[in-house]
Amino acid sequence: MPKPENVALVKEISAKLAEAKGAVIVDYRGLTVKEDTELRKKLREAGVEYVVVKNTLLNLAARGHNIEGLDPVLSGPTAIAYGLADPVAPAKILKEFAKDHQNLEIKGGILGTEVIDVKQVEALAELPNKEQLMAMLLRALQSPLAGLVNCLQGNIRNLVYVLDAVRNQKESA
Repeated sequence: MPKPENVALVKEISAKLAEAKGAVIVDYRGLTVKEDTELRKKLREAGVEYVVVKNTLLNLAARGHNIEGLDPVLSGPTAIAYGLADPVAPAKILKEFAKDHQNLEIKGGILGTEVIDVKQVEALAELPNKEQLMAMLLRALQSPLAGLVNCLQGNIRNLVYVLDAVRNQKESA
C-alpha cells in the first residue's frame, strides 16, 4: 500500500508534467547551497519550476502520461526543471549554468511525451527563445514591404533627380 504523501507527490509531479511544455532532468550532486540558490533564482526569473524528486515517483508520474524510456536517466539524485511557458527556457538556463559549474550534470529531458537525451537537450538549448522567434518572423514579414517601399522611393527619387537636372539645364541655358 503506497503512502498517502507519495501518492500526493506523484499527482503533483503528474500535474506538472501535463502542464509543462518541456522538462530537463539533472543531477545536482556536488552543487553548494550558494550555487543551488543561484540556479533556482535564474530558473525562477525565467518562469521555470525546479524541484528535487525521487526517481521512482517521477517514473510513476511519467508512465501515467505515456512517457516511456526514463529509466536510463533516473539514477542518483534527480531534479527536474519544468518549462511551463517556454520549452526551451529550462534547457538554455541549465546548459549555461552547467558550463560554469561542472557539478551540475544534465541527464536528459522530456519534450511533450518524448524522452530526449543530453545531446537533444543541448540542441534544444541552441534554439532561439519565443521572443527571438517572434522577432525573426516579424523581420521576415517586414522585409518584402520594406523592399517595396524602397523600390517605390527609388522611382520618386529618380524623378526628382531628372526634374533637378532639367531645372539646372534651363538655368544654365
